[in-house]
Amino acid sequence: MTLTLGLMMLGTLIMAVAPPYEVAGVAGALIILLSRLIQGFSAGGEFGTATAFLIETAPHKKAFYSSWQVASQGASMLLASAFGYFLTTGLSQEALESWGWRVPFFVGLLIGPVGLYIRAKLEETEEFISTAKEKSPLGTLFVQHYGRVLAAVATIGVATISIYMILYMPTFAVTNLKIPADAAFLGGISAGIITLCGVPLVGHLADRIGPARVMTYAAVAAFVLAYPLFKLMTSKPSVIVMVIVIAVLGVIMSFYFGPLPALLSNLFPAAIRGSGLSVAYNVGVTLLGGIAPLVLTWLLDVTGSLDAPSLYYMAIAVISLLGLVVVRKRYGQR
Repeated sequence: MTLTLGLMMLGTLIMAVAPPYEVAGVAGALIILLSRLIQGFSAGGEFGTATAFLIETAPHKKAFYSSWQVASQGASMLLASAFGYFLTTGLSQEALESWGWRVPFFVGLLIGPVGLYIRAKLEETEEFISTAKEKSPLGTLFVQHYGRVLAAVATIGVATISIYMILYMPTFAVTNLKIPADAAFLGGISAGIITLCGVPLVGHLADRIGPARVMTYAAVAAFVLAYPLFKLMTSKPSVIVMVIVIAVLGVIMSFYFGPLPALLSNLFPAAIRGSGLSVAYNVGVTLLGGIAPLVLTWLLDVTGSLDAPSLYYMAIAVISLLGLVVVRKRYGQR
């Protein structure tokens, strides 16, 4: 976990000090690409290790404790959107493009040393220490538990596509519906607040009735509401409607993503839990969320309908529902 945080700090620092295109030309763009790759590697390794640590450390209410991993993402969404809003409204376009965009990255670096200090003092969990170690965790994972990996990948769908849709909706509204650019950040602020405050409550609910059951209800809601939400957005485009739509997506994401860490952790034995979580999460995010920009652009071009992105959301909801059926029926997750 210390390594992933260090990599995130490095990627953020490179982003903050990267020379502009006017100075470095193509090299400047490549430096930005490098910083994003480093941040991506960090984020990819963070979910599995941090989630496994939270689950194994929690004495009880494991879904509640692990849900804070998701709630922290809500905090980052809130802060990022708030920075975007205030910088966009408070600075001229010239100032924003020359130096203003760097401010959030420098601010983000301030928390790094605190995180490194805390993680340097952490010890391995008792469950992990007492568990017999695997010589090849990845080999064991793919040979003996490939079914669990595939099921876990499917269940990640609604979580990753909901996050993407929350981030995509403001751009969609500005580009296609002529919503003011500065107002687009308000949707992210609302979704961030909902996630930060709501996810721990959902985690508490998941401890009572089971993560899979909560996620099933949320996946059904995603399937049922996807088209009406986009239809409302395209037929009555306004800042208020956009914020309402994104807020609803935030609620769906909170009910689905909040219990997800606990569900995935329960799928894998302690000896390979970190590897299982990391592989399943990164494969799921890449396959189901990473290709979303290409799929959504293709759907808009082929159909000519601004409501078309909802079809992809609905398709991912079906995949996640199938995955939830498998983890409940075959692997006994409640």
